[in-house]
Amino acid sequence: MKTVTYRDRGYDRFVRSLKRRALPGDEVRDTVAGIIGDVGERGNRALIDYAAKFDGVALKPRDLFVIEAEFAEARKAVAPSTKRAVAASLRNITEFATRSLRKDWSYRNAEGARVGERFVPFDRVGVYVPGGKAPLVSTALMTAGFAKAAKVPEVLGATPCGPDGRVNPELLYALHAAGVREVIKIGGAQAVAAMALGTTTIRPVDRIFGPGNRFVVEAKRQLVGAVSIDLLPGPSEVLVLADKSGNPDFIAADLLAQAEHGGDSVIGFVTDSKALLTKVEKAVAKQLKTLSRADYIAEVLKKGAFAVVVKDFAEGVAIANDFAPEHLSLVCEDERKWLKEVRTAGAIYVGNLSAVAVGDFLAGPSHTLPTGGAGRSFSGLRADQFQRRTSIVKLDARAVAKSREVVEEFARIEGLDAHGRSVSIRCE
Repeated sequence: MKTVTYRDRGYDRFVRSLKRRALPGDEVRDTVAGIIGDVGERGNRALIDYAAKFDGVALKPRDLFVIEAEFAEARKAVAPSTKRAVAASLRNITEFATRSLRKDWSYRNAEGARVGERFVPFDRVGVYVPGGKAPLVSTALMTAGFAKAAKVPEVLGATPCGPDGRVNPELLYALHAAGVREVIKIGGAQAVAAMALGTTTIRPVDRIFGPGNRFVVEAKRQLVGAVSIDLLPGPSEVLVLADKSGNPDFIAADLLAQAEHGGDSVIGFVTDSKALLTKVEKAVAKQLKTLSRADYIAEVLKKGAFAVVVKDFAEGVAIANDFAPEHLSLVCEDERKWLKEVRTAGAIYVGNLSAVAVGDFLAGPSHTLPTGGAGRSFSGLRADQFQRRTSIVKLDARAVAKSREVVEEFARIEGLDAHGRSVSIRCE
C-alpha cells in the first residue's frame, strides 16, 4: 500500500492527483466505438463473434437467450440458504425502493393553471450484471430489484455465460426472483450496444442500468442519446476516512474486502492518526494470512491501495470530497458534524460497525454507485430512475386570460408572433 503523509515532499502533488475525472483513455474509447459500430451493423452475428473471442463460448443465434428450462434448472439447483439470502435482500431493497419512488403531484399557479408532474415506470429497461471471477448475485438484485419495485413491465437482463453456454444458477435465480424473465448471455460493451440498439431478436430498451468494467462504462457513455443510462459505475472502490477512534481490525477488514473485487479496485485510507495507520497496516498483514485468496488480494493491494496521513480531519474530509469515492467509510468521534461536510460520496457508511459488505448485499440501498470521480456529477442508482417524468399543464378560461399579457410580452421580445396568437385566440 502506497503511503503518503502531509510532511512528505510529494504530498500536495499526490493529493491533487486524487481529484479524478471519469474520462476514458483513447484506447478504450476507440475500442468501444468499434464494438458499438459492429453490433449496430452485424447484430447477432457480431454478438456471437465477441462471445467466442472474449468468453470462449460458441453460441448460435438461438442460444443468445436463457430459456425457461434453464430458469427452472436454476431454481432446483440453488440451495435453500441462498434462496433465503436472496429473499432477505429483496425484502429490504423493495422497502427502500418503494419509499424513494416519486409520487404524482399538482397545484394551481398564480394565474390559476393546474400544473404538476406525473411519474410512470419506463416500459422496458436493461440491467447489466458483470461476469468474471464471481457471480454478482447481489448486483442482479440491486438493479432488477429496483425495477421490480418501480413496476417496470419489461426488464432485459444481460450477463456473460461460461464456456459451456450456461449462466451461473445462483445469478440466474436472483434475476428471476427480481422479476427478470428475459436474459441474454452476452457481456461487455457488446451487450450494452445490443440493449441500446437492438438486433433482429433483441428488442432495444429505454434505459440501461448496472455496473461493469471500463469498456462497459464507456459503452454506456457513448450510447447516451440512443438510450438513457443510470450512471457511470465502473470498477469498485472504497475510501476509509478515520480518526483515532477507528478500530484498526475493522478498517483492515473493509480494505481487504474491497481488494476482493479485483485488480481494477481502488482501496484508500485517509487518517489524521499516524498511530492508527500503523495499527491498520499490521491488521491487514495479519488478516491477509487467513484469507483463501491471499496472494491475489496482496497483488490488488499492491497495485490499487493507498494511505494518506493528513494534518487534521478537516483536510481528510476535503480529500474525500475531491476523490468522490464510490463507498466512503466515515469513522470519527463527531459523526454528526463531519457527516454534514461530506458531499460527493456514492454511499456513506457511518461508524466502526457499519461494514460496507452489509450495504453490498443486504441493507436496502443499491450498491450500484458512481466511480472514478463521477460522484461529483452522479448519484447512486435509485428507484425513481426507473420512472419517466412528465409535466402536466391544464388551463381553464380564467387561467388563459390571466396568462395572456405575460405570454404576449415574451412573444414580442422573442419575435414569435404565432406563440402570442396561440394564446390570444383562446381569449377572443
